[in-house]
Amino acid sequence: MHRVSLDAELAAQLGQDYTQATLDEADLAMLDYTAKLTRNAVRVTPPDLDRLRAVGFSDQAILQINLIASWFNYINRVADGLGVGRA
Repeated sequence: MHRVSLDAELAAQLGQDYTQATLDEADLAMLDYTAKLTRNAVRVTPPDLDRLRAVGFSDQAILQINLIASWFNYINRVADGLGVGRA
């Protein structure tokens, strides 16, 4: 995370608990959405999307957030299922 954010403190906060990190409302809403999508996608409801819109995300941006999070969820499950990275 540090390489992406270039902010060691933020990377450490995100690694511990993103809900306690110093984030703006849009970033927190995005991470709440992606966490819910990852943990139990069928529980994502229209109010979740409305919250993203309320903090400034367009429908196109919401689609991109969804696709990126979903792709990472997918590829991690593929790797896990094949034992990639296990000793």
